Amino acid sequence: MKLPLWLNVLFVIMLLSAVSVSCTTASSGPLALASFTENYVGVSIYLEHDSAGNTLLSATFTPPDGHHVYSKDISVNGVMGLGRPTLLELTENSQITALGKLIESAPAQEPDFEPKELLVYPEGPVTLSLPVELPPGNDWIDDQLKITYMACSAYQCKPPVEGKIVPVRIPGAQAFDGQ
Repeated sequence: MKLPLWLNVLFVIMLLSAVSVSCTTASSGPLALASFTENYVGVSIYLEHDSAGNTLLSATFTPPDGHHVYSKDISVNGVMGLGRPTLLELTENSQITALGKLIESAPAQEPDFEPKELLVYPEGPVTLSLPVELPPGNDWIDDQLKITYMACSAYQCKPPVEGKIVPVRIPGAQAFDGQ
């Protein structure tokens, strides 16, 4: 049975409207900015909204099995020269504005070895998130972030990555909020 042309057009319009509504109301996940592996640690950097709608710049550090990374709160030179902090930092000329301090996905713990001040995260991935304000507008901007970490096991440490500059392309606030 052949339908009248106007009924076919109406059906297509309704179908396109439904697809359009479902696309605009679906919540999107994190926006990947960069990822790399250096000295056996995988690092993924992304933007996301928290449950309150705030913008977070986040990095997940994934050391090899049996390894940990160190707390964001230890000295940049470690403790007595041992370890390096796990850090996600904005560069001096960044177009992103920090609105708070780094938030860790797991609390750091006192290690089973000396010095006890050398706080470590549990083995496995750890995510650090920084509440941020993106530059205004819909444009995408080239920017840079600074990453520091060091992975160790009970028997060995991997070389540290200190102040690695990571280029990223970030959206303006309106472009990110509209995604």
